[in-house]
Amino acid sequence: MARLVLWDVDGTLIHTNGIGSEVFDRAFVQVLGLAPTARITQRVRLSGKTDPQIALEYLELMEIEDPAHHLPLVLELLAVELAAAAETLAANGGSLPGVPELLARLAGADGVHQTLLTGNLAANAAVKVAAFGLDQWLDLEIGAYGSDHADRCELVPIAIERARRLRGVELAPEDTWVIGDTERDFACAQAGRAHCLLVATGGSRVSDLAHLEPDLLLEDLSDTDAVFKILTS
Repeated sequence: MARLVLWDVDGTLIHTNGIGSEVFDRAFVQVLGLAPTARITQRVRLSGKTDPQIALEYLELMEIEDPAHHLPLVLELLAVELAAAAETLAANGGSLPGVPELLARLAGADGVHQTLLTGNLAANAAVKVAAFGLDQWLDLEIGAYGSDHADRCELVPIAIERARRLRGVELAPEDTWVIGDTERDFACAQAGRAHCLLVATGGSRVSDLAHLEPDLLLEDLSDTDAVFKILTS
């Protein structure tokens, strides 16, 4: 039986040590000539949101006139700034417990197709996973990204359709797992009628996520045998 495994990036596969907010600041400086104030930055929570959502939230809090007009250029420069920071990301960030081992095992499993479902722009997601060598186990072409839709809850059907169109794999939502670390990952899985595995490796603890009652809730992915068995059964 075919399986589609859709990975969130930040807080699920990797940690970036805050480089995400830094590249947003640099993009805003390039476009607007100023960065968000510390007060605004403290009000914007990045976890689980798409890059277009985050950028618009910043622009509105900065009281920029016609924020939608500035959005395309902000997103373009966000990708430029992250690409330029790839070496810094690789030096200061890292993959989270169990991730490389689990990705490698899933990549070798019959019928399993694994890719990304993330609020990151496609270009930025590729930079982040490549920084830690994780791209070798992921089929990035069939992923779904913040550059596909600003609403994360629209992304599961996009990934399923790409797997069908590009790989000839017929998948139903019940054949699909969304793996993430936030309530928004869970909402995305529910909207797409997919299974959900949540891990407490981002900003949320197990106790923060337990009320959601996902299919599986773990501290981290270090028990690769158990997680592999569940995802492939």
